[in-house]
Amino acid sequence: MELILSLIAGAVGGNVAGGLLKPRSLGTIGNSLAGVIGGAMAAYLMAMAGAGDLAGLAGGGDTGVLTAAIVTGAVGGGAVMQVLGMIRKMLFR
Repeated sequence: MELILSLIAGAVGGNVAGGLLKPRSLGTIGNSLAGVIGGAMAAYLMAMAGAGDLAGLAGGGDTGVLTAAIVTGAVGGGAVMQVLGMIRKMLFR
């Protein structure tokens, strides 16, 4: 469940980041794909860091786990989209 939320939040985060910084945008599909990849990476890193500990900081219980999954997915998706946007801009000047 948390992985699915992270992937969806990553896609949303990638599109929000692309909307905020237009020069690095990859288009709707590119932003979504980069966001999904970033959301998956964030979910993996969250699991390695100990999702239970992070969830406790976010309020504990199921709500904390879901909040942590959504936030990390969105941030990871936005970050990966920005990095790929910078790489694309450097390659295709």
